[in-house]
Amino acid sequence: MKSLQALSKRVDQWWRMYITNAPKQCQPGYKASSLSEKTPGTDVAYPPQNVARQISVKKIPPTAFFVVAVASVTSSFGYRFYSAPQLRPGTLAPETIITPRTEKVIDEKETENRRKLIRSGSYTVLKINLELNQELQNTLTSLLAPGAYWRRQTGEFPYVEDSLLPVETQRYLRQLSNSQWQQILEILQMFPVEETAQQEAEQPSSTNNSPGDLQYPLVLNPQLQGAIAQLQSVKQQSSASDWANLVFKISESRNNYELAADQLKIQQTDNSINLYPPALFDWSAATWEETQTGVKRSLERILTQGLAEGLPERQLQQAIALQVQDLVPPETQKFASDTLHTVLKGQHNLIHDKEEANRLAEKAAEAFPPIEYQVHEGEIIVSKGDKISDKQFVLIDHFELSQRQINWEGLSAYALLIGGSVTVFWIVARRVHPGMRQRDRILILLLTLTSPLLVSLKLPSIALSGIGLLLGGFYGSSIATTVVGLTAAVLPIGMDVIWNQWLASAAGGILAGMMAGRMRSREEASVLGIGVGLTQGFAYLVVTLIQTAIPGITWQPLLTRAALQGLGGLASSIAALGLSPYLEHLFDLVTPVRLAEISNPNRPLLQRLAAEAPGTFQHTLFVATLAEAATRNLGGNCELVRAGTLYHDIGKMHDPLGFIENQMGGPNKHDEIQDPWKSAEIIKKHVSEGLVLAKQYRLPKAIQAFIPEHQGSMLIAFFYYQAKQMAEADPSVIVKEEDFRYPGPIPQSRETGIVMLADSCEAALRSLKEATYEEALGMVNKILRARWQDHQLVDSGLKREEMPIIADTFVRVWQQFNHKRIAYPKGALPK
Repeated sequence: MKSLQALSKRVDQWWRMYITNAPKQCQPGYKASSLSEKTPGTDVAYPPQNVARQISVKKIPPTAFFVVAVASVTSSFGYRFYSAPQLRPGTLAPETIITPRTEKVIDEKETENRRKLIRSGSYTVLKINLELNQELQNTLTSLLAPGAYWRRQTGEFPYVEDSLLPVETQRYLRQLSNSQWQQILEILQMFPVEETAQQEAEQPSSTNNSPGDLQYPLVLNPQLQGAIAQLQSVKQQSSASDWANLVFKISESRNNYELAADQLKIQQTDNSINLYPPALFDWSAATWEETQTGVKRSLERILTQGLAEGLPERQLQQAIALQVQDLVPPETQKFASDTLHTVLKGQHNLIHDKEEANRLAEKAAEAFPPIEYQVHEGEIIVSKGDKISDKQFVLIDHFELSQRQINWEGLSAYALLIGGSVTVFWIVARRVHPGMRQRDRILILLLTLTSPLLVSLKLPSIALSGIGLLLGGFYGSSIATTVVGLTAAVLPIGMDVIWNQWLASAAGGILAGMMAGRMRSREEASVLGIGVGLTQGFAYLVVTLIQTAIPGITWQPLLTRAALQGLGGLASSIAALGLSPYLEHLFDLVTPVRLAEISNPNRPLLQRLAAEAPGTFQHTLFVATLAEAATRNLGGNCELVRAGTLYHDIGKMHDPLGFIENQMGGPNKHDEIQDPWKSAEIIKKHVSEGLVLAKQYRLPKAIQAFIPEHQGSMLIAFFYYQAKQMAEADPSVIVKEEDFRYPGPIPQSRETGIVMLADSCEAALRSLKEATYEEALGMVNKILRARWQDHQLVDSGLKREEMPIIADTFVRVWQQFNHKRIAYPKGALPK
């Protein structure tokens, strides 16, 4: 281990010696003057935009790359056009075609069509509607409840023992009117039984009595005569108290009966349902109980057998009568039939079981055997000049006689369509992502080419959603949705896809592309994956329901397939999360998630900076705060600015004491050197050394760009004017301005331009203590004006009208850092 460390240290020393002693043309960040361009009106040379990139990468011409993209996408998407049969259904056979051998040929297409027909066939399966059964039973209970209530109102019956009075006599007495009952009582009080009987015998048909005689025409009623006789017999055999008690019980029962009968009449008048006959109160308790039980059992039997929709009225009545006949006493059968008819009229508890019907249809479809054609060697499949049918094409294609070849016409048209799609992407990319590199286009092309591969592998559910997640995270929603939308549109033309799966994947891909660019953590990416899965499952469900022509559908297998589609979307997010770090490093991409990781202060390089150059680290934090605030106000990439600013001065670790922020009040190293050229080299070297460290720690190039671009080609003014003073004292000394300028390049993006301005203003703002807002703003504006006039921002994309916004933001952030505090009283401090 020690030898390995020693070797590593020695290699690092060799590399540093090479960087120090190598020609400038070989040093990182060096731009030769021959490559420079002079800005009109000045003698200062500025390197052209993107020189570093032009030197390091040899680009493929855009036209060539366009051709490569169209050719690769067409060749991978257009599988349908590679093997197009010349002899297809509907064409005329150029010659008589015979079978080369005896074989059974399976017609898979026709088999699938037959199975679809079976699935959509009319399978009728009925089931009992248990909810309706319960509802009808509740209805019957509610119809029987009033009868039971009214019977309880009449009291017990018989109200006296039948040995004392027969039951029929008790029933008769209870039904008499009040006047009849009063006449009976008067007769029993005024006439002995014998006299009454004798009078009846002597004048059986007399209706004309003398005016002084009492007239009782009711005595002529034989039933009433028998009741009077029975009561007279009981009176003769009973004591006065027993007789009075009997009369009281009869009167009480009569009153209860009359009250219940009145309620029954009112109920029948108010309600259209007239079920209960007056004989309700004459039925014995046993008869009533048997009737209720019989009616309920009859209803249960009828409902168990089932009532079909549209059952004729006559058959319903016959079914009711058949059930009631064996379960209900004869005297209450009419009441039972009427009650059941009222409950069941217009009802049907047999309903269609669509789930079971579709399950049986699915089972029958799966059990349907493949359609096979038995052919023998030498049989004529189709004669010359005949039109080829579907069945004949199956045989011709099976024996490879359909003359399959490339459909150049179709493939050419498809290539034009692909070319138009690539052009649309190119236009969108130039508008929303003008700085797109060639490696970015290569990555987008490679991800697009994965979709036909996944479709071929029967994995369409993860094709577009995975592309949307990756491209949305790398390049934003516009690029991602454009690629997903174009792929979803053109790929099915060249390949066979299962439409409900493909459209579900497209829905998940568009959602992923729209939302992936907003992710700021892996946790948010995982939540997005769940959302993509739910979207794909729901979209699959909706598209399948729209496609299905079956009136009902089997939900269990459909929901299972929808759940699998959702799992496919979730799997695509897992795959995207796993691939993203590798693609980021391989293609030098910066995503918000990666920038957040790079900005972590626990990163080794930032920990080194804080330990070896603490003053520079504090300077970096303040510059990052200034730049991030200004970027936010201008709508730029705050994550990129913060990460880039944290690393923009890492090169100062090569000689921390060469920079005043790390001297901590100690002696100034440059006072001892007393050579402005050497001091300028030390200052400039923090750029080249910073690039070395950035490459050593594999920082993205987007972050590396902040190291040279934050200084641009600015003049190291302090040492430049020091050298000019030396030249004035010694005319032999020649001062060249380029010796005191940074090598560049000047800022190539808004973000690096803002960091340059923040870095320039940081030291000046720190030097202010008691300045007002106006004074600080004036000083910042001078610095920004100097950078603008020095043409440092010409390639950055920053506009002149944005300078006041940047200046105001810098000053306000400085005010927040430079706020005043109330001093502690001396007495409050511990001694």
